[in-house]
Amino acid sequence: MDADVIVVGAGPTGLMLAAELCLAGVRPLVLERQPQRRDTPKAGGLGGQILQLLDFRGLLERFEAACADPVPAPRFPFGGVHLDFTRLADPPMHALPLPQQRLERLLDERSGELGVDIRRGHEVTGVSQDDAAVTVDVRGPDGPYRITARYLVGCDGARSRVRDWAGIPFPGTTYPEVNRLAQVTLPDSVSVLGSGGLDVPGFGTISAGFTRTDRGLFGVGASPASEVVSLYTIEDETTEYDDDTPMTVAELQDSIRRVLGADLPLGEPLRLSRFTFKARHAERYRAGRVLLAGDAAHLFPATGVALNAGMLDAVNLAWKLAADIHGWAPAGLLDTYHHERHLAGARTMLHTRAQVALRRGHDSAAEALREVFQELLVDEQPLRRMGALVAGTDIRYPMPGSHHHALTGTFAPDLTLHTDQGTITVAQLMHTARPILLDLADRPDLREVAQGWQQRVEVHTAKTNDRPADALLIRPDAHIAWAAAVDEPVQGAAPALREALSGWFGTP
Repeated sequence: MDADVIVVGAGPTGLMLAAELCLAGVRPLVLERQPQRRDTPKAGGLGGQILQLLDFRGLLERFEAACADPVPAPRFPFGGVHLDFTRLADPPMHALPLPQQRLERLLDERSGELGVDIRRGHEVTGVSQDDAAVTVDVRGPDGPYRITARYLVGCDGARSRVRDWAGIPFPGTTYPEVNRLAQVTLPDSVSVLGSGGLDVPGFGTISAGFTRTDRGLFGVGASPASEVVSLYTIEDETTEYDDDTPMTVAELQDSIRRVLGADLPLGEPLRLSRFTFKARHAERYRAGRVLLAGDAAHLFPATGVALNAGMLDAVNLAWKLAADIHGWAPAGLLDTYHHERHLAGARTMLHTRAQVALRRGHDSAAEALREVFQELLVDEQPLRRMGALVAGTDIRYPMPGSHHHALTGTFAPDLTLHTDQGTITVAQLMHTARPILLDLADRPDLREVAQGWQQRVEVHTAKTNDRPADALLIRPDAHIAWAAAVDEPVQGAAPALREALSGWFGTP
């Protein structure tokens, strides 16, 4: 085999997958058809649970340091209205203003530190598989060649050729609208108001947030303290745009003129991007030894969620592929990648399609729907519920067995742990992406059960304030596979732990 896993596509999902595979002791090879990283602006930042995961890998501070812009207030667009978390002391949704070009550079550097082989300018031209391997035909700078691997993962985007070769259907809807997003400076003739709106000469005041006309939607986010404003337009179009053709300031101004019916003078552009919306979901994420992740598996009709979903796909998949390649994966482990991440994709599809309904309605009934929805979000409980839905933190993976602790299937809480060696956190324990049995109640009976898996599962004993459980079995993707209730008798806890260890980490 030329590699353990071939990753097709060196975007954020592919690079995250390659790094996670390296942490799990697997040899990935990344093939990217573009000869160098693209400068075309795409996503403007990260948001949701991927930020927690980056913290659990010890990367969040590094990513935060790469942000040139200040972290915005926790106020996020949702289908033409807003989720405003600014009045909550602990917002359920956070974002990091990290443009995709800079994100890919950071992930590229991380991959290089881990020894990932990334081949840019190498285009995959064919894929075949049998029971033992995947064979890939590649056209590189020096000509065509053929390589083999145990598995191949398509992280090659919306027009995934890997998905087509694997014969995986990609049903859904393409919406007839074009979205344009920009961060620009404004000339002195345009004033930023204290409310966040704009005073435009010859037109008057444009309110902060969204302005809806019969020709589309215009959005503005501005602050008197900053020279940079964010502008956004949505209008129905049938034009087919090439994603590799950058948007220009003139194109943005033309769109604003069509939507608002007014000319808005613009200064220097810091970011210009254009995108269309699709709601498509692969029927399955696996076909034999070929798997899909990121945009190759799902396209969502709203902004701010694709990177979160795709990079979390990668983290879920990597350790399961590694378990299979190392020979200890229990039966069906790799299939849980589809079961769990397809569920997560369906949840994201649910709220992004709801955003379409809120966003695209133009009649009085649609206006009433948006008004009622915004009114509901004044109350804390529905606001938190929507925040968790958008962030992806409400996902609870289904776990085998009949009796489960409330924490099983959820993302592990970042507890502060007191040990004989000092204070540490769960996030710090997860930097190496190893599975962990965390004993919070000094339970030698449970530690004894785990001895058979000591080569695969780390065991840590610690104390924590208000412990949520006596013990937690945490998978490498930071989801809880099993938990013992506080003071749960050994007769129930020990057999359940043994079953969970066998079910996720193979024969002892």
